[in-house]
Amino acid sequence: MRHRVNGNRLSRVYEVRQALIKNLETSLFKSERIVTTLAKAKVLRGKAEKLITLAKKGGLANIRQIEQSIKEKSVLFKLLNVIAPRFKDRNGGYTRI
Repeated sequence: MRHRVNGNRLSRVYEVRQALIKNLETSLFKSERIVTTLAKAKVLRGKAEKLITLAKKGGLANIRQIEQSIKEKSVLFKLLNVIAPRFKDRNGGYTRI
């Protein structure tokens, strides 16, 4: 039974999987489009949606939470000042696979 089993492990240990997701997030927001496998895209979709929602809300605490995932300042600036305002009238569903 699969009760309470969430997420996809992507055949990686925890630390490597988290690094992979952070790199995919940075690449996605930097170029706004990436080519990856379906499994990685499905994992990335949820994480990216949450980051965009936090960026839309603004506020110091939310920005610091985004900084934990996105280390490049130029990408962080782009997310906060270009990508988030683009979706100001949309409640979720920012990404497509």
